[in-house]
Amino acid sequence: MVLAAADRASPRRERALGELCNIYWYPLYAFARRQGRSPAEAEDLTQEFFLRLLEKSYLKAAGAERGRFRTFLLLCFKRFMANEHDRAAAAKRGGERPILPLDLSAAETRYQHEPAHATTPERVFERRWALVLLDQVLARLGEEYRRAGKEKLFEQLKFCLVAESESASYGEIAVRLGLSEGAVKVAAHRMRQRYGRLLTAEVARTLECPADATDEIQQLFAALRAP
Repeated sequence: MVLAAADRASPRRERALGELCNIYWYPLYAFARRQGRSPAEAEDLTQEFFLRLLEKSYLKAAGAERGRFRTFLLLCFKRFMANEHDRAAAAKRGGERPILPLDLSAAETRYQHEPAHATTPERVFERRWALVLLDQVLARLGEEYRRAGKEKLFEQLKFCLVAESESASYGEIAVRLGLSEGAVKVAAHRMRQRYGRLLTAEVARTLECPADATDEIQQLFAALRAP
């Protein structure tokens, strides 16, 4: 996806860039806010940064040898912010320059739910990155179940991906689905296994070496647990 977005000749370029923006814009917005930028400044910086990705071909530097994509992206964003001294340019960006389809209207609402303690901007970025990946994986898992005609099963069991259920809950689900409790437990076990495989694959896509996915997942979950 990154390489397609960087390749001006690729027919997938526009779609790939749009996907990158939609997936990864919020962790960068949260980083800018935690650095003390106002909501308007953070929105403007995030919008402009992704436009620069398109116009200046930043992504050409994101080859496989660059390691973790999240590290590369944050480094680019830090450099971009350091070079953005003239805030008067914001008015121009809001006028003549194109606007990417980012849901920035919800950004500050989401940011207000961030921990209020003195978490570093980097820690906020990593936490948001982890949650974005988990959301992506959950959406893909849900799509698999919908294509298989098992949407109702997915909706009833997706809670088991984040917490073990008590047997009584499985029993209630079994009644609602018209299955045995044992069948529901087996389905939940299979769902957790599939979720784990999808998560590993999704994380591996952002790494130089896919074999490092397990370590990366551990780091991302550590970011979620960190105070």
